[in-house]
Amino acid sequence: MKKEQQTFTLPTRTLTPDRKVAYLNARLFDPESGLDIKGGLLTKGSVIADFGPRITKGNIPDDAEVIDCKGHLLTPGLLDIQVHFREPGQEYKETIHTGSKSAAAGGVTTVACMPNTKPVIDDVSVVEFIHRRARETGYVNVRTYAAISKGQKGEALTEMGLLKEAGVVGFTDDGLPVMNALLMRRALAYARELGVPVAQHAEDLNLTAGGCMNEGLVSAKLGLPGIPNASEAVIVERDIILAELTGGQYHVLHISTAEAVDAVRRAKKKGLRVTAEAAPHHFCLTDEAVAEYRTFCKMNPPLRAEKDRKAIIEGLKDGTIDAIATDHAPHDEESKRVPMTHAAFGIVGLETMLPLALTLYHKKIMPLRDVIAAMTYKPADIIHVPAGRLKKGAPADLTLIDLDHHWQLDPEGFASKSQNSPFEEWKVKGRAMRTIVGGETVYTLG
Repeated sequence: MKKEQQTFTLPTRTLTPDRKVAYLNARLFDPESGLDIKGGLLTKGSVIADFGPRITKGNIPDDAEVIDCKGHLLTPGLLDIQVHFREPGQEYKETIHTGSKSAAAGGVTTVACMPNTKPVIDDVSVVEFIHRRARETGYVNVRTYAAISKGQKGEALTEMGLLKEAGVVGFTDDGLPVMNALLMRRALAYARELGVPVAQHAEDLNLTAGGCMNEGLVSAKLGLPGIPNASEAVIVERDIILAELTGGQYHVLHISTAEAVDAVRRAKKKGLRVTAEAAPHHFCLTDEAVAEYRTFCKMNPPLRAEKDRKAIIEGLKDGTIDAIATDHAPHDEESKRVPMTHAAFGIVGLETMLPLALTLYHKKIMPLRDVIAAMTYKPADIIHVPAGRLKKGAPADLTLIDLDHHWQLDPEGFASKSQNSPFEEWKVKGRAMRTIVGGETVYTLG
């Protein structure tokens, strides 16, 4: 399959307020409002000025730049609220520059970075470093979580108030769980006052010690130590009790088991402030993919059984799972091409999120509106950022999607610095053709 030309442009972030761009001949699609009409959209400076069927070639300012959308889907910019950009500390795996470039190629306009960098994002100075590097080298909007505990050691809370003032979108020790229930209770209580979520990597370390894949028939066949479903479920159940006790906003990162999905569903029925996200690999693959000791299929939480994959899809369908997020975790080749028990956990996902999510639409499992909602306004609402909607005056963060674009996934062509993906040579349908951030095109295909 012929490779298409990809063009990347760093945003200047200094647009003149009167610069106008008209996106014509588009299928305007806004999941929150249900908008799905033919028309155009006009940006002025960095915001959306107007949109609708009246935005046509004969009804736009004379000085507007014109972009023909060729009938493709024009949506609010996609969000990925769980990525690992490795900077500072592991720039040989990924940087803010390469990670955000990968996001742009995937149609993602806003990301939320996890704090398990070196040093950990547990201090205002590190938050300021991330924000500065994003302004200098980033292609998309880069937001960040801060750690719940200092050094992610699970012993003492970080200075949550100061970190919130510095601009973090929430708190998590992702990469590690918060095992201490009292610490988690306090984090939820403080975060409630700050108006931000506490996000949990749900894993009981006592149950998963030494495990490298899902515990089940496949792990037994391969002779590999397994990670049981209970390791996730018991932490989610505990934390939901603490969320009810404190009134805090609790978010489950990369949910992977039927038991955890059921727990979140019950919490929502009780009216608790509980949300969850799922990664594409957990609704596209099962632990069968680990056959022949494929380390590119090693992630944490691991690929689960078929019943869990179906439970994730059902959770997305009924709204139990709010968002799709990648857990983009780049690794160098040396960290993966080792025995299964020694290989690093994690895969890259920013450039595969959209086409893999669209399989749910193309296979008629979910309506297009629900699929796009899980990557736009729903994740935006979880981290409380003004994004994910087509609205006048909103940031001009947009994604142009060709729903019928047939292509083959090729990690060697990724913009990410790393290529650790289990989806090599997958044939998919649907791709971002243009990514617009703050009124500026940062990525085009073809």
